[in-house]
Amino acid sequence: MISTLLVANRGEIACRVFRTCRERGIRTVAVHSDADENALHTRVADASVRLPGAAPADTYLRGDLIVKAALAAGADAVHPGYGFLSENAGFARAVQDAGLVWIGPPPDAIEAMASKTRAKRLMGIRPRTEVTEITEADLPVLVKAAAGGGGRGMRVVRRLADLDAELAAARAEAAAAFGDGEVFVEPYVENGRHVEVQILADTHGTVWTLGTRDCSLQRRHQKVIEEAPAPSLADGLERELHALAVRAARAVDYVGAGTVEFLVADGKANFLEMNTRLQVEHPVTEAVFGLDLVAEQIRVAEGHALEAGPPHARGHAIEARLYAEDPSRDWSPQTGRLHRFSVPEPVRLDTGYTDGDTIGVHYDPMLAKVVAHAPTRAEALRKLASALERAAIHGPVTNRALLVRSLRHPEFLAARMDTGFYDRHLPELTEPSPDPHAPLAAALAQAVGRSRFGGWRNLPSQPQTRRYLMGGEEHEARYHHTRQGLEADGVRVVHAAPHLVVLELDGAQRRFEVSRYGDQVYVNTTALTALPRFPDPATQHAPGSLLAPMPGTVVRVADGLTAGTPVKAGDPLLWLEAMKMQHKITAPATGTLSELCVIPGQQVDPGALLAVVTET
Repeated sequence: MISTLLVANRGEIACRVFRTCRERGIRTVAVHSDADENALHTRVADASVRLPGAAPADTYLRGDLIVKAALAAGADAVHPGYGFLSENAGFARAVQDAGLVWIGPPPDAIEAMASKTRAKRLMGIRPRTEVTEITEADLPVLVKAAAGGGGRGMRVVRRLADLDAELAAARAEAAAAFGDGEVFVEPYVENGRHVEVQILADTHGTVWTLGTRDCSLQRRHQKVIEEAPAPSLADGLERELHALAVRAARAVDYVGAGTVEFLVADGKANFLEMNTRLQVEHPVTEAVFGLDLVAEQIRVAEGHALEAGPPHARGHAIEARLYAEDPSRDWSPQTGRLHRFSVPEPVRLDTGYTDGDTIGVHYDPMLAKVVAHAPTRAEALRKLASALERAAIHGPVTNRALLVRSLRHPEFLAARMDTGFYDRHLPELTEPSPDPHAPLAAALAQAVGRSRFGGWRNLPSQPQTRRYLMGGEEHEARYHHTRQGLEADGVRVVHAAPHLVVLELDGAQRRFEVSRYGDQVYVNTTALTALPRFPDPATQHAPGSLLAPMPGTVVRVADGLTAGTPVKAGDPLLWLEAMKMQHKITAPATGTLSELCVIPGQQVDPGALLAVVTET
């Protein structure tokens, strides 16, 4: 029986595993980098051990340090979570060699399936590792990292001239994220569905298939919305998917929880890979089958046998990944203080953050997973969209609005989605739309600003004005102090206090919660930024200036790029690495590079000047 368990991971998954451990009476140990010293997963664990440094290569990818930490803390088991070392056979062996229980499949099974190229050969598929074989007739192709997942080390190539550069970028990203730069190339299917099968196997020869999941809504080949069961699958196709998943598990004598992934196109199942770990999206399967997969992982590791068959599936579950990122700006990750974070019940929230935490630059920008379960798909969609819409998220920009619009999009509602969903619909999903509170929000913000002191005048005066940035657009609030109180743009302020405002419009009164953090104002879920009356000269930049969209490290500058180099609009100039992803910075116009302000290896803050292009 396991008594103390260390999670070799961080953030949301560490907190999620600790929750099951507490329910089962198991003591918990966290490991943390210097950047995570005060992270939520370190605060909720019974004990924590420092891994010196901040970069994953120095901390969460150091298996030797993690094994040493487990022994020092008195742990008798290690759970790898997902990502980092979760699919590293060498780490699994090191854990077992130290006399610790490994909460995962046998190292040999990990080794057989951790490399996508080996996994494909095991399933009778020949991967293309010789990129010199690629011709124009093969395009488009997908460059893919052999190790790891999460969309890192993946690039779509549509022009043969881009192949070498994309291969280099994919290798660099894969090496940084997984410590393995091997890549391969496969045909890119434009409009397939990403469908997967959850498996669970014990040491007594029983293998469960726990239904299907659809994970087709993806950005940068990383999943955004997942659901179980995968809707609109033909019975014959679903049986085939289950049979192939069992075949993959038995081929490597699998034990524990795992996932077999497929690309479904034209009614056919194409094997992609097997993930020898718990998936990010496992909560939707838990909701449908009434299981705790982490508890089952622990039971299997302790030698318990599964029942002859899994429980019956009930209802439908949908999960949305809430990211600190701006979808309208090429999904750029966001950092900063998360002042308030609250999602209303009755949905499940798996997160590694709470009020007051800081979202840093070193790790994945996912804030949380929000999961809704209901008797039908339509009810689950409505419940999840409503919960996200009403969530209080005060801090960096998130993809919350994109998630709500995606869940309500006619194509998704009709279950006609595929992996090209965001390629087709991103502009319409990110364009500014009328906010239901927009006519009131500026009045609200001004009401709170004026609530603590009087401003009534005996004589009529011109309206006073304040400017706010809301939804990427500038709004001007005009307000009067009258005998009846404060009025703004025809809206009467009935009550104004620092955190509550009551407004009257056309005879109807509405109540609003208001929060202020410096020049940031949140009115219910509407965010406003108070603008200064006069622009700060220090923030002005020359036309054509390229500013860092996020904090990060300059990892590469385009070959031969110096001041005076002619450039074309869209040409890549340099690459920033932030949150384990590389982000390409391109020329905003055709012209001449008049200034290059950074060098490889340089750390930059958001808004830092990277380069200046003078347009011709």
